Amino acid sequence: MCMSLRIEPREMAELISKVRKMSLAWNMSVNLGKSLKMSGDLYPADIVPVLAPNKYGHMAVFPMMWGFTHKSTSKPLVNCRVETADTKALWKDSWYRRRCVIPASWYYEWGYPMSEVDGRSMLEHRNIKKVKYAIQTEGSDITYIAGLYRYEEHGGMQVPMFSILTREATGTVKDIHDRMPLILAREKILDWIRPDGDPGSISETALSNMVFEKAIEHPRFPPELITA
Repeated sequence: MCMSLRIEPREMAELISKVRKMSLAWNMSVNLGKSLKMSGDLYPADIVPVLAPNKYGHMAVFPMMWGFTHKSTSKPLVNCRVETADTKALWKDSWYRRRCVIPASWYYEWGYPMSEVDGRSMLEHRNIKKVKYAIQTEGSDITYIAGLYRYEEHGGMQVPMFSILTREATGTVKDIHDRMPLILAREKILDWIRPDGDPGSISETALSNMVFEKAIEHPRFPPELITA
């Protein structure tokens, strides 16, 4: 699971600046009523700076909205299980042709405090209050999260939408949750987003060396709408 991200503006100021200058970003903001802040805490349906191949196959940054949409639900589909991404109709085409990377300072996850879980029965476990954790790649200021993207019709325009790939939790993360995003090493980004790359083999190299701490709550500011 991954339901919110954190982007520290100082760490990704260059990427954010590039996206804000794009006509696509301005059109998305105006037509969809979305903020172009793209920093701080980000949530499903927000516009996020995402790495993907441009028309020449080179890595570039684009504005994308978080969460595929589907007629079966009113909620954005923000996560996709890597175990079934190559077979389910909703994800299959993007798995093979449209892969992206979401750079974030960290991601948030709700889990049970480890010291309180040990020795508890399942009923007692369910009654423990969950804690919000901030989780990031060990030894790095940026966590590179693998995703899939596609284009959808919204607000009279073709909007790039992304979803985050998740896997079974490993390493220290499995102590607080059973799932985690598919996280890549920096040197694997280009291989991942290449349309002719092998996502199956690359996903097997996903990182598990994560560190976490209790999250600090940040206020959710009202959207900063961009008008023409």
